[in-house]
Amino acid sequence: MTRVLVIDDDRLMRRSVSLSLTDAGYATETASSGEEGLASARKLRPDLVLLDIGLPGMDGLETLRAFQREIAAPVIFVTARRRELDEIVGLEMGADDYITKPFDMDILLARVKAVLRRGQQNRPVFTPSQPIAVGDLRIDPAAHQVTVGGKLIELAPKEYDLLYYLAQRAGEAVPLEDIVANVWGDEWAGETQTVYVHVRWLRTKIESEPNKPRRLLTVRSVGYRLVPAAE
Repeated sequence: MTRVLVIDDDRLMRRSVSLSLTDAGYATETASSGEEGLASARKLRPDLVLLDIGLPGMDGLETLRAFQREIAAPVIFVTARRRELDEIVGLEMGADDYITKPFDMDILLARVKAVLRRGQQNRPVFTPSQPIAVGDLRIDPAAHQVTVGGKLIELAPKEYDLLYYLAQRAGEAVPLEDIVANVWGDEWAGETQTVYVHVRWLRTKIESEPNKPRRLLTVRSVGYRLVPAAE
């Protein structure tokens, strides 16, 4: 049975989410703090983690980084305010999806199902192939490395996936729906806002002036275009 760990300091929220997941056929475990969640995860080895950002003590970001070091499981961030996502732009968040409170349980279950399915899929678009160069930005799929001007750039997994997909279509105006389908998956039930947020994170890492991008350009009413940096 698929195991889901729910980490939230709100007792009623933990109970409500846990009951909904159990009714949907998942085995659930709950924790009220990041420390407790990590201890449970080491024993439970969950298939997915629902992680509240605003935890007391070890907050959601610290907990996520600990999970990334120790537990190989996808993470869905739960946030009380969309603004919290803007406040952490530029950090190595690396969550697989997020959902904002308050949320409908059917929407949460759809997100859980989609993230679990994506984790089981082997999408050929990311099969290692020859390195791709877009100006002085170079992606080596075999080594899973990105360099800009010869400098190694550290990217979270979804940031890498997004950049690699755009690099495969360098110079094209790539529609937002194509990005969602190929990077997040056809059955992704999340909000397009997460694409915008990941683009902002990427720009903080590959652009010399993230607010005046020269590589990762917005194509109004369409999507994004990756090009060599203009001199």
